[in-house]
Amino acid sequence: MLDVCLLGTGGMMPLPYRWLTSLVARYNGKSIMIDCGEGTQIAMKEKGWSPKPVDIMCFTHYHADHISGLPGLLLTMGNAERTEPLLLYGPKGLGRVVNALRVIAPELPFPIVYNEITEAEQSFSFDGFRIEAFRVNHNVICYGYNIVVERAGRFQLEKALERGIPKQYWSRLQKGETIETPEGVYTPDLVLGPPRKGIKLTYCTDTRPTEGIVKNAREADLFICEGMYGEPEKKEKAREYKHMTFLEAADMARRAGVKQLWLTHYSPSLVRPEDYMDGVRRIFPAAVAGKDGKSVDLLFEED
Repeated sequence: MLDVCLLGTGGMMPLPYRWLTSLVARYNGKSIMIDCGEGTQIAMKEKGWSPKPVDIMCFTHYHADHISGLPGLLLTMGNAERTEPLLLYGPKGLGRVVNALRVIAPELPFPIVYNEITEAEQSFSFDGFRIEAFRVNHNVICYGYNIVVERAGRFQLEKALERGIPKQYWSRLQKGETIETPEGVYTPDLVLGPPRKGIKLTYCTDTRPTEGIVKNAREADLFICEGMYGEPEKKEKAREYKHMTFLEAADMARRAGVKQLWLTHYSPSLVRPEDYMDGVRRIFPAAVAGKDGKSVDLLFEED
């Protein structure tokens, strides 16, 4: 299960009823945050979550509405006596940008590990899941992200018996462990069937539509995508500032074959996103106007 919460859905500036862009996903004891706009830690408090256990933070880019909440969040983590390392991922310049913001948070009781994304597409693997970064089309270097939870094949008793693998190794092999013994090396594929469908979350914001986004979002269980402008007549403004309209996001969701679309990163002038959803749902019926605090548990498919 991948637990997903859209903490903030605003673009450019926070509003009394809408925090700036941020998302948290939780899997197997790990918490991943994507973007950290102003007000993110308040949004977390409203959700009833603590920032202390955030293990990984990914940044799409370094415009203020996506990173300005970081210094306060770091201070809160430090005051909570966190000691575990914090892993940061983002475009080139990550260390320089974060260290500049840390002028007001110079001393922290935990290390920060910087990982700069240098390729058009780059993948980072963790225990049971991976994060995939892919370039999008904004007026600065900007990335979208996939969080992909892998799922091993089913344990196949007949394979284990046929190969004479001792029973005491079965559970470890089922968990993906490779076992070296005096008799030989046992690998998980000796007792497991083919990999089963996992879980995929795609998140992108501050971009024009691109074929790269469609490719990377292919068959995602949830596609969270920027919808800066709900009004179709603002398409030219979206082009000028390298953003997207609701209808453009819906078209990408349809072409990518995703299961569900949540819109986010609204213009401050867009007071009622739901007013524009009828046109969106004509293109992609499983579309939702995201709102602060919206959550979902993404589950593995039944076998």
